Amino acid sequence: MRFMVLVKATKDSEAGVMPTVEELNAMGKFNSELVEAGVMLAGDGLQPSSEGARVRFENDKRSVIDGPFAETKELIAGFWIIDVKSLEEAVAWVKRVPFNSPEATEIEIRRVTEAADFAAVMTPEMQAQEDRLREKVEQQAAERP
Repeated sequence: MRFMVLVKATKDSEAGVMPTVEELNAMGKFNSELVEAGVMLAGDGLQPSSEGARVRFENDKRSVIDGPFAETKELIAGFWIIDVKSLEEAVAWVKRVPFNSPEATEIEIRRVTEAADFAAVMTPEMQAQEDRLREKVEQQAAERP
């Protein structure tokens, strides 16, 4: 099962405060453990919301809202995509994240929806298209420098 692990933003991350060398080293060690265990599929930090935008959808209208966004507790500062056997295993990995900050933060864990979750409504043609797209994305990723 794939899970997206969402690291919630803090006042510091939204202010663009960079981690210390020690924090970077600890996170690098943790990421190495994820990779060595064959668990990590992707992971990165995100720039502050002041560098981003939101696109609002209302019927057929689209509007762009430039960052920064007000509610820090609702924002994401980084993520991992991991592949583990269960939510319990995902929780066990997340409990090992090397955060040691006086400012409280949260990490949210959400299972990624798989094509099989749509089996009741997905036609064989839709499944074949999904398979082709996933294969193409993986091929493109392998070809990137």
